[in-house]
Amino acid sequence: MTGRADAARPAAVVVGGGLAGITTALRLAEAGHRVTLAEGRPRLGGLAFSFQRGDLTVDNGQHVFLRCCTAYRGLLERLGATRMTHLQDRLDVPVLSVTGPDEAPVRTLGRLRRAGLPVPLHLVGSLARYPHLSPADRARVVRGALALKGLDLADPALDGLSFGEWLRRNGQNDATTAALWDLVGVATLNARADQVSLALAAMVFKTGLLSDPGASDIGIAAVPLGVIHHDRALAELERAGVRVLLRARVAELKPAAPQHAVRLESGELLTADTVVLAGAQDTAAALLPPGAVPHRLEDFGTTPILNVHVVYDRKVLRRPFFAALGSPVQWVFDRTTHSGLAGTPIGRAHPGAQYLALSQSAVQDEIDLPVAELRDRYLPELARLLPAAAGAEVLDFFVTRERTATFDGAPGSAALRPAAATGVPGLLLAGAWTATGWPATMEGAVRSGHAAADAALAAAGARVPVDRGDGRWPR
Repeated sequence: MTGRADAARPAAVVVGGGLAGITTALRLAEAGHRVTLAEGRPRLGGLAFSFQRGDLTVDNGQHVFLRCCTAYRGLLERLGATRMTHLQDRLDVPVLSVTGPDEAPVRTLGRLRRAGLPVPLHLVGSLARYPHLSPADRARVVRGALALKGLDLADPALDGLSFGEWLRRNGQNDATTAALWDLVGVATLNARADQVSLALAAMVFKTGLLSDPGASDIGIAAVPLGVIHHDRALAELERAGVRVLLRARVAELKPAAPQHAVRLESGELLTADTVVLAGAQDTAAALLPPGAVPHRLEDFGTTPILNVHVVYDRKVLRRPFFAALGSPVQWVFDRTTHSGLAGTPIGRAHPGAQYLALSQSAVQDEIDLPVAELRDRYLPELARLLPAAAGAEVLDFFVTRERTATFDGAPGSAALRPAAATGVPGLLLAGAWTATGWPATMEGAVRSGHAAADAALAAAGARVPVDRGDGRWPR
């Protein structure tokens, strides 16, 4: 009886074990589907993962979320991992600039933080004291923010214009772009203002800074990403009845009625009523049948992210993170505690050692540089920014590279982002590169998983939960 009842349940195969695939698989399993998740790598998490470098636990890159990232926060709650993260009570970003000669650098520390006031007053006090802009430029920023607030995110014309061009039209200059718009935009959009669509940029700034006073509060994992995105995710998937196959690369997809067939490189054949391609856009492009989506995914570009990892023999940074101006360095994070540095041979030999990670976005000109050249570029810059680093010994230096970290959000990119549903019944797409309206973030990935699950449930005639918009997992 159990076998017959099980066979009557709809079958789904999810290809890809990143956040989009995890979300899709959990949702479909909870709705009664028989779900198999196939991931080609030996771990879940997609592009937000951890690995071991000796005894050191390393996140491939620094991933953050905001309070407004309700879908990702909902996934954290579903995985029982909310307490494995730290979310600021109020936005507070130290911004450190460095000017002058290397032998006598001038350092200026400012802060972008919010008050407990309504939008847009929550940022006025911080902006009035922001030392990286002149009074006239602060007024320019206010003008730009008010203009952004008036944009209609549903207007398709926004995608045809670059954010940089719009900023210039609205009174912004090089100083305001560097000290504010690109400071935030490069980290969230993986592109500078002139290279990104106004539609994406407006979505980020309106949602993150101009929707709710707490929307931009920053959240960071307090444990290695793999603990959340692999360990906890795997446990919850298996508890939900999902069959998880790791090191299971898909060799071929054969769409057919009544069921699709997915052949793994191992030779195993999976059949399903629904197949969700939830991996990277190039993986989906290789498996999709001709004409399944309106545009060629091969024409949809990608942009890289470089992460520089430095272990010093002493503490050189006394805050959790900061953003830099006037330097090639962009954002710097203290990764000492959750990497387990103290328990490694290096940490035991140097009890005060500190591990910093630099997150460098939109670095097409650096992504393939040799490690030695990156070392020569970034260590002197850290010494300029952090006086203690100048006299510290570097115990380890390495880089991680994500050459195709995000989709290219250039003007016109919105038309290239496919919806969850394809032209083939039962064949769906998920991934941060699909048409979520969000940039390529963890939030976008989770939202895409919900969209794919909703489309599958609707096609099967099942009830689709109403999105309450409060970050709670749909029931």
